[in-house]
Amino acid sequence: MKLKTFLSYEWDAIAGIATAVVATILHLLHMVDEHVMLPIVLALMALLFINFMRHTRNNELTAEQVERTERMVGKIQAGLNLPEVILVGPHHLRTANEHFVKHMRGDTIWFNVCLSMYRPQSLFDTLLKPAVENPMVTSIDFVLDESQKELWRHVVQPKIAGCAGHEKVREPRWHHLKKNVSFILADSHLSDGTEALLSFWGEPFMAETFERQVPRFIFHVQKHSELLPHLVELERCCVHAPQADE
Repeated sequence: MKLKTFLSYEWDAIAGIATAVVATILHLLHMVDEHVMLPIVLALMALLFINFMRHTRNNELTAEQVERTERMVGKIQAGLNLPEVILVGPHHLRTANEHFVKHMRGDTIWFNVCLSMYRPQSLFDTLLKPAVENPMVTSIDFVLDESQKELWRHVVQPKIAGCAGHEKVREPRWHHLKKNVSFILADSHLSDGTEALLSFWGEPFMAETFERQVPRFIFHVQKHSELLPHLVELERCCVHAPQADE
C-alpha cells in the first residue's frame, strides 16, 4: 500500500517545483544569472504543459468510461420491468406512510380508512398530521363509512382542528361502504404522478385488536400501475351514490 501511494505522487510536478525553488535561491544569491534562469523557466513551463496534457487525457478517458457506464445502466433499466405494486410489511409500514405523506401534493382522497388508527396521539401525529400540515397538499377529502361518524366528531376532528392547515380538510362524505378496500390516493412530487397506499380490512392485512384494526400489510401502488384507474373509478362511484343520512 505504501509503495502504491509513493508511486501515485506527481513526481514530475514535485521535481519542477524543487527545481524552481533551487533556481530562485541560487539567483537571489547571485550564483545563477538570467541567461541560465531563462532555459530553466522554459523547461518548467514545458513540464507544466506536459503534466496538464496528461491530466486532460486522463479526464477524457474517465468521461468516456462514465458515459459508457451510463449507457449500460440505461439499457439494463430499460430491460427491467418495474413493479406496479410494492408490498410493504409490518417493519416498514410507518416509514412508507411517512414518506408517502411527506411527498404528496394537490388534492388527496382518503377512502374508507379506519379512523381508529388515529385515536392514539402518537399515531395521529405520524400518519395524519403531516398530511394536514403539508403545504403542498391543497385538500384532504375523506370518503368514510357512516359507522365512523362518532369517532370522527369526538376524536379525529378535534385533533385536526389543532393542526396548521386544518381548513384544507373537508367534511367527510358519508356512505354505506360495504367494501373491504381502503386507500389513500394522491399525486407525488417525487414521481410526478398519482400513487396510492392500498390496504384491505380484515386478516391477514389488518391485525384485529380490542379497540381497532391495525394495518399489517399495505401496498404502495406506483404511478404506472393499471390498478390506479380502478381505484379512481371506485371513488367516483361513491361520489354519485346516495350519501348516508346525517
